[in-house]
This record gives sequence, structure tokens and C-alpha cells, in this order.
Amino acid sequence: MTLRAVMRGVGHYLPARVVENSELETMVDTTDEWIKTRSGIERRHFAADGELTSDLATNAALAALKNAGMGASEIDAIVVATSTPDTTFPAVATVVQGKLGITKGFAFDVQAVCAGFVFAMANANALIVSGQATRVLVIGAETFSRIMNWEDRTTCVLFGDGAGAVVLEAQEGTEAGILATDLNSDGQYRDLLYVDGGVSSTQTAGVLVMQGKEVFRHAVEKLAQTAHTALDKAGLSTSDVDWVVPHQANLRIIRSTAQKMDVPMSQVVVTVQDHGNTSAASIPLALSVAHEKGTFSPGQVLVMEAIGGGLAWGSVVLRV
Repeated sequence: MTLRAVMRGVGHYLPARVVENSELETMVDTTDEWIKTRSGIERRHFAADGELTSDLATNAALAALKNAGMGASEIDAIVVATSTPDTTFPAVATVVQGKLGITKGFAFDVQAVCAGFVFAMANANALIVSGQATRVLVIGAETFSRIMNWEDRTTCVLFGDGAGAVVLEAQEGTEAGILATDLNSDGQYRDLLYVDGGVSSTQTAGVLVMQGKEVFRHAVEKLAQTAHTALDKAGLSTSDVDWVVPHQANLRIIRSTAQKMDVPMSQVVVTVQDHGNTSAASIPLALSVAHEKGTFSPGQVLVMEAIGGGLAWGSVVLRV
């Protein structure tokens, strides 16, 4: 029988502080109209002082476990996608493991920036299919507000904080679960989106630097390409797709990618207006919000696709 990684539960967590575009107008030289026209973003959440990425991740994990009807003790692996860890080490995943009271199994982080969650899902899927894990918590969590350059009005208005989590479980003889994944990276484009600090280079956290127009140009082409590749691996086509759950970076990118995939926007989950770009957290956040609304039905096919610094990009095809 075919062994698959089935999504048993999903959940998310957003910090209490909501930052509307109007508030940013008082902080930087920008306007609500400019932000909405360029990105579709209307508001985002910022973590409170002392609120860590691991706190967001743990809360999202608890929500996903509750949705799955599972206890933390049933989890044997945790994979956290993040580019904003609490500390240089240990991994955020091990901090979450400790906060959940799990003393068995293993936990590690994946760093692929905005593509982190699809990379984490692909890794979790491989762990399950290979028999190394039975139930895996896959979490995307970020506090990007901590690495913003508040002198750069073109980037600081785009990002927010949050976390989303999925519980994957090994099941045999089912049509549900992860059907295919596709991962890619090309380091020649690493200077298009990066943080200008780090332990080995400056011994500082640094701030985000982005060449927005170039990232946009690569994003649409590469996102559509990876989605088609993953669908081909699954033996499916875009006509079989019920929902696209994209990385929530920019509404224009989301629309252009959907058009290139020949998927109507009525079948695309969009939450960027409320959360901004939450990097590795954006797909699980969108997934959880849509799930709460009852958007998905059993048997439907979802495509998740994302691109981030590296450049790194990829996709996951999942049947719910």
C-alpha cells in the first residue's frame, strides 16, 4: 500500500498588535493608497516586546494539535521553517519541543526564507514516507518586524509577524495527503533579497534588503513553473486544482501567477491584505484561515507555492 503524509490538523497564531497602513503613515514616508496599490496589504501584525518566534510557533502548534484532536505526546518530529530564530542556536523547533513538553523524537529548523514552509513540508513528507516519523508538526513562524529597515519605505511596509502549523500523519491506503513536491534554488540571485547581517559577517542581526522589481520578475515565472512541475509529478494538471494557497507576499504577484497557471482568482486563497508578508508563516497562516472558514472539502486538491531569498522556490500538491 502507498504510504502518504496526510494533513490531520492545521492552526495559526497572530500577535495581538494590529498595525494598519494608517499607522505606518505616521512612521515612514508612505500612504495607505501607495501600500495597497503596490502590494494589496491593508494591515499586518507585530509581535509584542519580548514575544519570540518560538512563542508564535508554539501557539500555532497548539492550535493545530487541537484541530487534529491530538496531544503533543503523539508527535515524534517537529520541523520549523523560520528566518528569524530566537537565538543563533538552538533551533526554534527544539524550543517549541520543550515548550510542548515533548521529550522524545527530534526537532530541527529549515531556512529557505519565504519558501521555508514548502521546504519544511517536503522534508516532513520525506521523513514520513521513509518511515522515520509517524506524526510531524510542520510550522512556519516569523518575527520579520525585528529585521525591517525603517528608513526603507519600499520594504518596511510589506512585512508582518505570525505563525501557522500543520500536523502531518502517516497513513496507508488513502487518496489524501501530499501527492508531490518540487524544490528549487539558484544562488546566483542571492543578492536580490537578503539580510545584510549575520554571525559570521557582521555579528549583527542586520536588516532586510530587496530589489523588488527583480524579485517580482522572477517570482511569477518561477512560481508558475514549480506548480506545473509538482502537478506533473502527481499526474495532475491545473484543471484538477481546486485551490491554490500561495505565499502571501504581494497581491499583484498572486494574481499574475494565478493567470499564468490558468487558475481563476475565485480558487485562490488570499490573506495578504490582513497579514502582509509573513515569510515562512504565510502559507500555513492562509491555509489555517481558509480551513477555519470551511473553504476546503475532503478530496479537494491544493497547490501551495512560494519563493524567497536564495533565490529558493518550490511547491506542494496536497489532497485534503
